[in-house]
Amino acid sequence: MPRGRPRAYDPAAAQAALAAEFRHQGFAAASLDDLSRATGLARPSLYAGFGDKQAMYLRSLADLDRFVASALPPLLERQADVVDAVAALFDAATCLYLTGRDGPEGCLALCTAPAEAATDPAIRHALAKVIATIDSLLADRLARAVQDGQLAAGTDVDALGAALAAIQHSLAVRARAGADRASLDRLTGAALDLLRRAVSSPA
Repeated sequence: MPRGRPRAYDPAAAQAALAAEFRHQGFAAASLDDLSRATGLARPSLYAGFGDKQAMYLRSLADLDRFVASALPPLLERQADVVDAVAALFDAATCLYLTGRDGPEGCLALCTAPAEAATDPAIRHALAKVIATIDSLLADRLARAVQDGQLAAGTDVDALGAALAAIQHSLAVRARAGADRASLDRLTGAALDLLRRAVSSPA
């Protein structure tokens, strides 16, 4: 039986190029010609490997969600002190959000999906999944801080985790809007001060 013809491209590299193009331009502005140029694939090969443009974008969001789910736990667990753990997350997020092809591009999901989510249920679901993953991981870390006595028993870790995640969301949007590192650090510093007060004065 003849062997199948091997693929002439690296699917993982092509998918990374798609995600980078969507992060740079957003879903609507990224044309098929742009995506073809980014991957080095002709349209027929692009469609055959990744489906239509929406499928490419949804796959990019799903990949991001998996990355968040795998990268955040070790980052949050590296520091025993919960304030230091959240500070490490904010720092890593800020560094990432300030990168981009022509300037800071923020986050693929948080900065490009909201515009599409109002009218596209699949994109809305994918965006909600990324947000829920960040919320959940922060809530889990805060719950461990309650267990070891850093935060008071009865702390609403779900609400506090969502509030800290909202700061992270804002970092992405502000970075894409042109905020510099100093202004982003002031924002995270204020959020960490509030968390530090909750740690230092448990009820």
